[in-house]
Formats: sequence, structure tokens, C-alpha cells
Amino acid sequence: MKHAIYQMDIVAGNPKANRLRVEDWVKETVKKEQPDIIVLPEMWTTAYTLSELEKYADVNGEPTTSFLKELAKTYQINIIGGSVANKREGKIYNTSLVFDRGGNLVYGYDKMHLVPMLNEPSYLTGGREKVCVFELDGIKMGLIICYDLRFPELARSLALQGAQILYVVAEWPTARKEHWKALQIARAIENQFFVVSSNRIGSYDGEDFAGKSMVTDPWGNCLHMAGETEEETIIASLSLEMVPKIRKDVPIFTSRVPELY
Repeated sequence: MKHAIYQMDIVAGNPKANRLRVEDWVKETVKKEQPDIIVLPEMWTTAYTLSELEKYADVNGEPTTSFLKELAKTYQINIIGGSVANKREGKIYNTSLVFDRGGNLVYGYDKMHLVPMLNEPSYLTGGREKVCVFELDGIKMGLIICYDLRFPELARSLALQGAQILYVVAEWPTARKEHWKALQIARAIENQFFVVSSNRIGSYDGEDFAGKSMVTDPWGNCLHMAGETEEETIIASLSLEMVPKIRKDVPIFTSRVPELY
């Protein structure tokens, strides 16, 4: 399953400009690489313009839902749509959207863990729905957003539901970049699935972002890692047969005794 992961800088407070950049990137990348799935970062339409999200946020998922739906249909690709600021019923959520090749919205998720260090709780509302797996091309997958990576229970829940790939979409800061790498490797090893991440680069409001978008295999090997400061596209083909093999060779899921934990 071939992935194209977009590590991008984000034009703060300019959703139109960011949609144009993503559209151009998709057109170029699909023509050159013909991926099965593309992956975008967290809050890619607005960046962390938290105090101004009332102006810039989507409303009930629009216009981002229609934009990504049309890209998926036009180019016949699956899209892990990063996340966007999304206003619903007077509250703003950090919402991820996933589309299949036909442009169907197959999964949506509101980020449940809000980042105190970036003052998210003052502006955003945390999601209250449990995470679930979804399927693209018949493969079970899960998705979490940035700070969610620090909560192993979330990734384990998705693994127990059969996920073979975990996507992490993020605006992870440079100040905690070593945690970013270590936590992805840990989530991959302990759940024996691939971890695929898209992080942004650049700076906003005094915060630098770490880049280092990654692909980690179920054995914990880092297969690909982007740099820290430049826009990049990671192209990665995942050998999904590794997942059942490693789960058989090191049978942690049949060894668990959760009634004792």
C-alpha cells in the first residue's frame, strides 16, 4: 500500500491559500507517484491561530469536506485528511476527516486530548466519541491527532479493534521533538502495527514545529523520516503482511491478562 505523506508549512489564517497548496501538491504527487493514500498534517487549513478560529474555522466540516471529497474522486485516491478547525453547534473542534477513492467520508474524529502547553483547552472542545477503526482498500486502520500520541490506551484500543496502520496527524513542536520520535516507535512496537505520521514545519506565534514526519514498521524500525525544516513528501510502500507475522512471532495479544491490570 503506497503512501504519500505531505510535510508542509502552513499559511497561518489563510485556508484558501492552504487549500490551493494542497491541491497543487496532490496533482503533482499523484501524477508522479500514483499513491494509494495521501496523508496531511493537523490543522492544515488554519495553523494554530486559536484566538482567530471563529473567523477561520470550517462550519460543519465545510468547505474542507467538499474540497477533499472532490480531490479523492478526481484522482481516485484515499485521503487521510489531517485535521481542521471545525465549528459545530457553537463549539470548535479539531476534526480529522478520512475519504475513500470514491470521495466517500468513511471516518471522522474529534481530537479528545487537548494540549495544555499550546492553550488548546481555552479555544477548542475535546471530542467525546470513542476512537474506532475504519477501512480503506479493505485494510483496517486507526487515526489519532498529535497530543493523543502520549496516551497509549488510545492506540491499544485501535490495535485491539484490528488496526494494521495507525496514522498520527500533528503540529508537534520542536521543543518536544525527541518525544515525537520515541513515542511513535513505542506505539508501533507495543501494538505491532505500522505508524505513519504527518507533521508540519515552520513557526507560528513563537512556536517552532518539528517536522520529522515518519513511517515506523511493526518491529519499531523507522523506515522513513523527513527533516526538521523543509517541506517534504515521504513516499512509502507498506508491506502489510508484516503485521500478522510479527503478531504471531511475538504473541502479545494472546499473552495479555487485562483482568489483572
